[in-house]
Amino acid sequence: MSKKNKNKGVEEPQVEDNTTSTVEAEQKESKSAEEQLQDQLAAEKDKFMRLFAEFENYKKRTTKERIELFKTASQDVMVSMLPVLDDFERALLHIEDDKEAEELRKGVLLIYNKLVTTLEQKGLSKIEVKQGDVFNADDHEAITQIPAPSEDLKGKIIDVVERGYKLGDKVIRFPKVVIGQ
Repeated sequence: MSKKNKNKGVEEPQVEDNTTSTVEAEQKESKSAEEQLQDQLAAEKDKFMRLFAEFENYKKRTTKERIELFKTASQDVMVSMLPVLDDFERALLHIEDDKEAEELRKGVLLIYNKLVTTLEQKGLSKIEVKQGDVFNADDHEAITQIPAPSEDLKGKIIDVVERGYKLGDKVIRFPKVVIGQ
């Protein structure tokens, strides 16, 4: 399939129309490159969103931990002050019996009330336990069992040996009790 050149009488080979097939191949390549870029973009967006969500979770977790730390930062100090409170309470019980030491009792009571008020302002609170309350192993620490003086005190608290305290919502010392069996 050749044409003869009119001027020279030479036969020229006919060039096939490769432009359409080349354009189609380039379009396929460009589409696949375009699709590849879109896939890469989607993967990067997904990676970014996961990283962003992970960072947000990290911020929430550290904020919660920081708040919890501030609430219980003084826990060690409070725990070390509890025996001092216990000693004050014992001293007040013994001074109460001695009528000659009225002025001493007033002074000790004043210091005790000031200490209790200061600790309460910092978040310390007493766990109220009374004789006759039902014993609960989750809320009380039983140090001993004795025969119940009456039938209605079986399985109940007979005596509170040591008070329990909470710092905020966290129990820092469970009340130590004697229960009847």
